[in-house]
Amino acid sequence: MKLGDILIEKGLLTKDRLELALAHQKVTGSLLGETLIKLGFVSSAEIARTLAGQSGVPFIDLAEYNIAEDAIRLVPKEVAEKTGFIPLRLTDGAIEIGVTNPSNIQAIDTASRITGRKPVIFMIDNTGFYETLERSYFFLENPIQQNILATVNEIKSSPAVPAAMVAELAQNLIMEGIRRKATDIHISPAADTLNVFYRVDGVLQYGFCIPRAAQAGIVSRIKVMSMLDISEQRLPQDGSFSMAFLNTKYEMRISTTPTIYGENIVLRVLAGAGQMIRIESLGFDPNNTNQLRALFQKPYGIILITGPTGSGKTTTLYAALREVNLIERNVLTVEDPVEYKLSFVKQTSVNLKAGYDFALAGRTFMRQDPDVMLLGEIRDEETAKIAVRASITGHLVLSTLHTNDAVTSIPRLLDFKIDKFLLSTSILAVIAQRLVRKLCSNCKEEYPVSEEELTLLNVTGRGHDVSLKTAFRSKGCAMCNHTGYRGRTVVGEIMVVNDEIREYIASGASLMKVREASLKNGMVPLKIAGIRKIEQEITSIDEIVRLID
Repeated sequence: MKLGDILIEKGLLTKDRLELALAHQKVTGSLLGETLIKLGFVSSAEIARTLAGQSGVPFIDLAEYNIAEDAIRLVPKEVAEKTGFIPLRLTDGAIEIGVTNPSNIQAIDTASRITGRKPVIFMIDNTGFYETLERSYFFLENPIQQNILATVNEIKSSPAVPAAMVAELAQNLIMEGIRRKATDIHISPAADTLNVFYRVDGVLQYGFCIPRAAQAGIVSRIKVMSMLDISEQRLPQDGSFSMAFLNTKYEMRISTTPTIYGENIVLRVLAGAGQMIRIESLGFDPNNTNQLRALFQKPYGIILITGPTGSGKTTTLYAALREVNLIERNVLTVEDPVEYKLSFVKQTSVNLKAGYDFALAGRTFMRQDPDVMLLGEIRDEETAKIAVRASITGHLVLSTLHTNDAVTSIPRLLDFKIDKFLLSTSILAVIAQRLVRKLCSNCKEEYPVSEEELTLLNVTGRGHDVSLKTAFRSKGCAMCNHTGYRGRTVVGEIMVVNDEIREYIASGASLMKVREASLKNGMVPLKIAGIRKIEQEITSIDEIVRLID
């Protein structure tokens, strides 16, 4: 079968999208797979997973995989790149390799000849192959951690710290954050030292302890890169800069705040999002996935996604957009910033300096003949009213809101002075979610659950019989960088607004009544959804207790 037919059979592509991709292919001359990926109809990982299923070769997602350093040391980069494989890890007498083509005999022969081990092949996606190849060999040749520790030792023994040394140290601290796939880098002053932390998979990890003598230089270096006032140390400042590294453009957002020991700096690392994923791959259970798919086919109304910063709201929004027929419906988005670039979607980014915010974009979109509007976030009264107005005039509006669960989004919206009746007629559903870390399948271990842990879960009266006798916990190994976890998945609750809930919203009923009606309508609370992840051996009790009340 041809690739297009296989993808259609798997439900990853529709006939009209295939025809459109073939029309693009005639103009650009690209391969069909490349065209489908560029248009955003399928991802590189989805094509690789499909080919892996066809050939019977197991698929590995490189985004959740740590390449073993002892494996890549055995194969020169030029050989791996030319032959089309990447060494993954060494096992007893064998070497696991990732290939983008399951029939790549040359890769198998080369790996066997160079390493003297039996190759065990896994399928990987093409985009991930090149990104991982560059990262793995760069950090092998440039051991950032060792460089930082060597610089620290030089600073400790040097009477005067050279500016060039501090500038290189600041650069290496940022590169180490990229190596760890951190979302935030914290540079925090203490009485005698400077402490560096990295937020990875939503959890802070301790990085380095740096002599206090380097503090002023590191702060000044980061401020200069961000075009901030280096002389102002009494007031908070915000800035940003771009950094190209390993064929990827990273946007760094900087925030400084004065503390008793000097300025504290936090860098938010925006690397552009990874590959877009489908709703069924987010982590919602099958019932919720089907519910979501039905919701995003609605012609009008508001669908909100809520949760704290870093809970995957934007990823869910874009997974939702993949369910919308982009050929037949006009989709406009305003974001801060644009994270995924989508074909056939008109995307804009807020520009506060120019006065272009969510509210202005929402007003402008109404004159652009929209079918679907994505407003990155409802932050103020004007944006909330525009969202309601757009939904009741026949548009589907997708947006995010900062609330702890689905039900409390109702009073949050009413705080924006929206009419109760208009809100009740416009809102379709609210999705609340968290991202929990997934246990490393290589080292997780089973253990008996204690009464104290059941008490910590605190699910009394939540409509779920918790009979956890055993659970799994993190142990830590080389595969997961000794954290015990690899990757993250969604835990979510979906409040679908039916007639009873509409009546309660319009009449200003208590939250308790709205929650009871939502549960009766089939909503599974966040905590219960989390417990189901524990029962399915996906995550640990510690993770659910840490993230969900």
